[in-house]
Amino acid sequence: TMTIHSEEHVVDVHVRSGVYSSDTIFDYSHGYIATRLFSRNACFIMKIKKGSIPEMREMGRLAFERQTMRDVYSPNNVWAQYQPGSSVLGHWKDWLLYGKHIEKLCVGLPLYQ
Repeated sequence: TMTIHSEEHVVDVHVRSGVYSSDTIFDYSHGYIATRLFSRNACFIMKIKKGSIPEMREMGRLAFERQTMRDVYSPNNVWAQYQPGSSVLGHWKDWLLYGKHIEKLCVGLPLYQ
């Protein structure tokens, strides 16, 4: 499911698929994406790069296309691969940078950037 909060410039994406379940937040006002993988008990955070990530106004349209047409080709489909690296336990400076929505999703978990 997808929830778009236009006034806060935030998109929540919830994937319920057993062991592959995850929650993702696109926080356009802070410029970060956070994904919490429930099977890994960790949060992965990346900077939003314009041109690689769909703009917020496109997210609803892409979700609608996907839902109604199942296999729609779109150049805006994005796959991200995270390299293993050092984790940062969420300090208060991180939460100022990432914002309250990502903090709510990831607090208490290791953060991988």
